[in-house]
Amino acid sequence: MAELIIVRHGQASFGARNYDDLSDLGRQQSRALGDTLRALDWVPDRMITGSLMRQKQTLEEMGFAGAAEEHAGWNEYDFHDLLNSRYGGVAPDDVITDRKTHFRALRETLAEWQTRGIPGAGETWGQFCDRVETSRQSAVRAGAERVLVVSSGGAIARLVAASLGLQNDQMIALNLQIKNTSTSRFVFSKEKFFLHEFNSVPHFHNLERAALMTYS
Repeated sequence: MAELIIVRHGQASFGARNYDDLSDLGRQQSRALGDTLRALDWVPDRMITGSLMRQKQTLEEMGFAGAAEEHAGWNEYDFHDLLNSRYGGVAPDDVITDRKTHFRALRETLAEWQTRGIPGAGETWGQFCDRVETSRQSAVRAGAERVLVVSSGGAIARLVAASLGLQNDQMIALNLQIKNTSTSRFVFSKEKFFLHEFNSVPHFHNLERAALMTYS
């Protein structure tokens, strides 16, 4: 069966003016993953990213030859929009800049988005689910046996949860576990689509690279 590997982008620039930019550590993570996949003789014959800069930079740093397709359906949900909408227009500063406060608020906001909706948000939960599924269908269309996608934690968690038939709240738990540049592997055919491996980081499984691992 064919394989789809979905990579979460490398560490972005949390708290910076432009979050959508890999940190130096994020670039190191991406290069390490590319080197490891090549050492395992896994080279993609189709590459796809969302339209976010951090996703494109991750694929670039991985160092595979060839052009990538762009499919905005692989983008992350707009967490700043969700947070600002939930707080009536502008989220408190600590929700944006303090890591612990940010992720607690994000967990609560995602749960509210899934169950009751957030008025004023630019995308509904249903729309997010639909675009992830549309992106999956495009990625696994005929013509490639090894498909590499660079996406983001929310989209990956949604795809994993959907493939396993999990409840929405489990998507949140999955989302917050996904490491930067981790791989989630699916096998597929024309009729079938299965999760084979989740949140794997073989490129960090040695003493030299273990310190590169991050979750945000």
